[in-house]
Amino acid sequence: MDWILQYYPGFLLFFCRITSFFVVSPVFSAQNVPNPLKLGLAVFVAFISFISLGTSTPVTLDSIFWLLILREILVGLFLGFIAYLFFTVVQIAGAFIDIQIGFGIANVIDPVTGAQSPLMGNLKYMVALLLFFSFNGHHYLLEGIMRSYEWIPLDNELFTHIYNGRISDFMLRTFSEVFALSFQMAAPIIVALFLTDLGLGLLARVSPQFNIFVIGMPLKVLLGLMMLVLLFPGYQLLFKDLFKAMLEAIQRFFGVFAA
Repeated sequence: MDWILQYYPGFLLFFCRITSFFVVSPVFSAQNVPNPLKLGLAVFVAFISFISLGTSTPVTLDSIFWLLILREILVGLFLGFIAYLFFTVVQIAGAFIDIQIGFGIANVIDPVTGAQSPLMGNLKYMVALLLFFSFNGHHYLLEGIMRSYEWIPLDNELFTHIYNGRISDFMLRTFSEVFALSFQMAAPIIVALFLTDLGLGLLARVSPQFNIFVIGMPLKVLLGLMMLVLLFPGYQLLFKDLFKAMLEAIQRFFGVFAA
């Protein structure tokens, strides 16, 4: 009992951070991943992390222990949400493309997230997920949450950074970076379809007898799919840079605490 009372509070803090990370992080938070698997993986990762780094930091079970649990849950949610933001880049880019092509009217249910997502965004999300597994990105996520205790220990000052505005400033910069990356990913197809709209407008002005609404929709769909096929081979390098930016954003989040 003395051994349990000595190490149980610290292990519970490790478990709260890692479990909250799995709740929102990409890959691990998918609905098609069984909940017992998520819980068992969280216990396993928390046990390994606690044995490696947690035994040297004693935690007392006192009145402020619930605040420590809340702080660890927030740290895990922040880390998982930062990783998830960079996966939404492909869905935002797909939404931009669908609006231009005309597929925005036919959103589908994403089986991974359980929410409505655009057709092109859903396709790119599946490709990004497959490439993420092929690059062993899930290993880097697990390594990141385990190494987070080296940069953000149990006695971190999260509430102070939230009060000073460092966390909100970091999240605002991350949001802007995600939006810029999504627009860059969709820019080639958007520009091509915009020029198509411009050409159709000039055609309607020169030859009013043409029914632009009948010609324009199939033409934009055909052109958009052709552009997607031409750009598809380059998505491997694009997604690799995207995953690199995700890991760099997690490192910058660690740097907030180091500063």
